[in-house]
Amino acid sequence: MKYVVEMLNIRKEFPGVVANDDISLQLKPGEIHALLGENGAGKSTLMSILFGLYTPDRGTIRVRGQKVNITNPNVANSLGIGMVHQHFKLVHNFTVTENIILGMETKKGLVLDIKSAAERVKVLSERYGLNVDPYAKVEDISVGMQQRVEIMKMLYRDAEVLIFDEPTSVLTPQEVQELMGIMRNLIAEGKSIILITHKLKEINAIADRCTVIRRGKLIGTVDVASTSEEKLAEMMVGRQVSFTVQKTERQPGEVVLDIKDLSVLSSRKVLGLKNVSLQVRAGEILGIAGVDGNGQSELVEAITGMRKVEAGKIFLKGTDITNMPVRERIKAKMAYIPEDRHKHGLILDYSIENNLVLKVYYNEPFSKNGLLNGAAIREHAKRVMEQFDVRSGQGPAASARSLSGGNQQKTIVGREIDHDPDLLIAVQPTRGLDVGAIEYIHRRIVEQRDSGKAVLLVSLELDEILNLSDRIAVINGGEIIDIVDADKVSENEVGLMMAGVKRGETA
Repeated sequence: MKYVVEMLNIRKEFPGVVANDDISLQLKPGEIHALLGENGAGKSTLMSILFGLYTPDRGTIRVRGQKVNITNPNVANSLGIGMVHQHFKLVHNFTVTENIILGMETKKGLVLDIKSAAERVKVLSERYGLNVDPYAKVEDISVGMQQRVEIMKMLYRDAEVLIFDEPTSVLTPQEVQELMGIMRNLIAEGKSIILITHKLKEINAIADRCTVIRRGKLIGTVDVASTSEEKLAEMMVGRQVSFTVQKTERQPGEVVLDIKDLSVLSSRKVLGLKNVSLQVRAGEILGIAGVDGNGQSELVEAITGMRKVEAGKIFLKGTDITNMPVRERIKAKMAYIPEDRHKHGLILDYSIENNLVLKVYYNEPFSKNGLLNGAAIREHAKRVMEQFDVRSGQGPAASARSLSGGNQQKTIVGREIDHDPDLLIAVQPTRGLDVGAIEYIHRRIVEQRDSGKAVLLVSLELDEILNLSDRIAVINGGEIIDIVDADKVSENEVGLMMAGVKRGETA
């Protein structure tokens, strides 16, 4: 058997857009095959067809040489095809085992047989090096562990072909390494993997072959070992891409954000932030580096007015904003790119144009005497969409939900930067974006710094922190471990500080 899966000449159209235009992909047994493309290129659509979430308008699918018609995910499961989605599909107040068996529950008489299912989960967990606790509640485990539960759901259903959709977009650097180890274990056990991604470093580290698609069309399939990152990037975006952030040296100006002895409670009513003091100056980028869950969310939510401050003060350009309402903070020229674009960034069922005026709709020209001015809102949206390369087949009137993840992110970045803020708080600003969009957004953030704005950058991507920041504050357990100049510290040193080891100490 030469190929375990063949997708031949697949076409899929949605109103106003051809998502897949005559695309072919062939997966060999025991290989990791990367599917690379920009946001909105059609990667997830193609894999959703293989998993039975969409039916193709044209084309043929063969599994182990047999032509198949995959009408829904149950058919895909029966053919040994499983998928880990970018946004996990887990019930948070269920245990790990309850989530894994959902839809194929084992029973002892009339009662659910959780015990034998948990035993099987434990055996599979040990076999593939997943280290999953069968009885843990999903809401109590890390994002990386939730992803392992999704992988376990596929293995429990005896999947032979595993589709990973942007699996590292929510993981820390250490979790990424662990996931790659898990993938190698899966291949060693005879599985085959399709990896949807836009991260070239990961493709180089783990994939055997790579199929590149651009704007719904197939660009080509290459052997990863003999293809450079630069070549893959060029195939993906259709032009040469710079991997280095161009930054001139600047002398920072006056203090824009001044945080003094800030303490904030976490959602679990314990101190998530303990006596933190920070300053961000005009014309500088201060990066916050840390493993997820070490106080970054509490810090950002306190600054933006979404979480109550227990002790300490926050000043914006000398004004005490500690208890200031959110709208007043926006008027004081604070902009915020949130970590979770769906929860805090967009109203998904609103149009793009309405999302772009969410923070200013009450100002002229967008409204007068309480009435919205649709024409002014649309013109504003067209300008921002063009300026920030937001792609939508249906224009500004399309719902934010209809956009790809990357285009949703660009909508938020465009809205916030367009407000001309004095302080830009950017949390995971390039999460889920491809190299072309990352390069673009990095340039826009550096532009803010170069035009004398203060930027607070919170990111789990250590590369991003090191490339963009002028200074780096490392956070661990709700405390600032150290603040260092970005050009005087190595990735390894920052990594150790993230684990709680101060500079000069040994681990």
